[in-house]
Amino acid sequence: MNMKSDKIILGSRSPRRKELLSQIFPEASIEIIPPQDSEEAGFDQLCDLESIRQRLISICTTKNDDVYRQVNQSGAISTPILTADTIVVIKRPDSGYHVLGQPPTGPEWKQTVRNWFLDAYAGKTHRVMTGLCLREGEQLITEIAQTLVTFHDRDTVDRHLEWYLSTEESVGKAGGYAVQGAGSVFVNRIEGSLSNVVGLPLENVLRLLT
Repeated sequence: MNMKSDKIILGSRSPRRKELLSQIFPEASIEIIPPQDSEEAGFDQLCDLESIRQRLISICTTKNDDVYRQVNQSGAISTPILTADTIVVIKRPDSGYHVLGQPPTGPEWKQTVRNWFLDAYAGKTHRVMTGLCLREGEQLITEIAQTLVTFHDRDTVDRHLEWYLSTEESVGKAGGYAVQGAGSVFVNRIEGSLSNVVGLPLENVLRLLT
C-alpha cells in the first residue's frame, strides 16, 4: 500500500476522528488544524436526502477552505487536507427526512434524547452520513459515506434508556448516542461502515489517500 503523502492535515476538533485516522495513518504524521470559524450552515427546512447531501458536502468543503487559508499563510500547501462532518438522518412519515444534531446544552437535553430514542430510533432504521473533503494541491475531492443503523425494539430501548441517560454519554454526540460506547447496547444491526458511525469512514478515507 502506498500513500500519496507522508503527512496529512486533519481539519477537525474531534478527538475521535484523530484516533480513527491514526489507525490507517501514522499518528506522528497527522497534523491537527481545526477550522477557525465554528459556525456551520444548518439543515433546517431541508427534508429531502439530496438537499441534505448537498448541504453536508458544503459544510465539509467550507471547513476545508478554512483550514487551507490557515495553511496557505505558512506556505505549507502541499500537504493533503482532510475535513469531515457526520450527521444522523431520520425519516418521519408525515414530513420527510430530518437531521438530528447534538442534544441541547441545557437541562432539556435528556427529554430531547429520550424523544429521539423512543420516537425516531426504537425498532427503526436511521442513516448516519459523513461528508468527506480531501484537498491535494489544486484538486478537491468530496464524497459521502452512508451507514444504516437499526435499533432494537421499543421495549428493549425503553428498558435501558434511563440508565443510558444517566451516563450522560449523549452530551455532545450527533444524534445523542455513541456506537463505540454504551450506546452500542441499543444497536441491533449495522449495514455499512462502523467507523462511519463513530465519525470517520476509514474505508473511504483509505481509498482517497492511497
